[in-house]
Amino acid sequence: MKDIIIVGGGVAGLTAGLYAKRGGMDALLFEKMFSGGQMATTYLVENYPGFDEPISGPDLAMKMEAHARKFGLEILYDEVVELELESRIKKVVTDKGEYQAKALILCMGAQPKKLGLPKEDEFRGRGVSYCATCDGAFYKDKLVAVVGGGDTAVEDALFLSQHATRVYLIHRRNALRASKILQDRLFANPKVEILWDSVVDEILGDKGVEGLLVRNVKDGSKKELKVDGLFIAIGIQPNNALIQGKLKMNEAGFVITDETMATNIPGVFAAGDLRQKPLWQIITAAADGAVASVSAQRYIMEEFE
Repeated sequence: MKDIIIVGGGVAGLTAGLYAKRGGMDALLFEKMFSGGQMATTYLVENYPGFDEPISGPDLAMKMEAHARKFGLEILYDEVVELELESRIKKVVTDKGEYQAKALILCMGAQPKKLGLPKEDEFRGRGVSYCATCDGAFYKDKLVAVVGGGDTAVEDALFLSQHATRVYLIHRRNALRASKILQDRLFANPKVEILWDSVVDEILGDKGVEGLLVRNVKDGSKKELKVDGLFIAIGIQPNNALIQGKLKMNEAGFVITDETMATNIPGVFAAGDLRQKPLWQIITAAADGAVASVSAQRYIMEEFE
């Protein structure tokens, strides 16, 4: 029996764990892969307060994990396969055992959306990627394309321009959604070419990505684009498989919470990219984790003591 169990070791989860341990709680965190979540796949972070020089996502993740462990947070790298939420005592089932808790904080995060193209899954790791910072170095002196128009897509294009000879940014509209500072950097980069009002209809190649069939959505014209890599950055979708049909969600599948991070089930809280919010950033995930942890502690004190 634990006071608080946290599912997910990204920014929200690690922050929740840190606050729980500092609050005197017996807390346990489960993470099935590696600490840091999506942050750990980010090349550089330059908008997290306190770091006036850019820091790599993996380095910041390691610092956050070390900070949480400093206060005694127990982290188990087990995969959670089932959650029982309705009872007063919550149950967490992993691939190695069962655990109970007075309160749960769900921080499973989100993952990149796919284009849904034939060969997309088949060529993943053979030219198709969702993480420029993970795979960009493999494309030194090659041609690559990025699909998307938000901050992530522009950041990916800028990062890839350090390796590739040419970067095509393919966007279905005639204006980007990215922040102005990123757009200014992109427009000033001679290695990046933007294909406006365009979408990818087909991935070309037999054993890996050799090119793309790109269609202009305004006039319907199509052209083949020779590239060695396709990086997809069109948004995220919540990792909500464990809680489908159990918690209230919006149409996109993000968990709905109040300002205390409480869900519609007492004793169950959600934080970070898993929940509905106007901005998915490292700083907002950290804030969510802190609020969720304090709220869980208050819940335990009111309901169990």
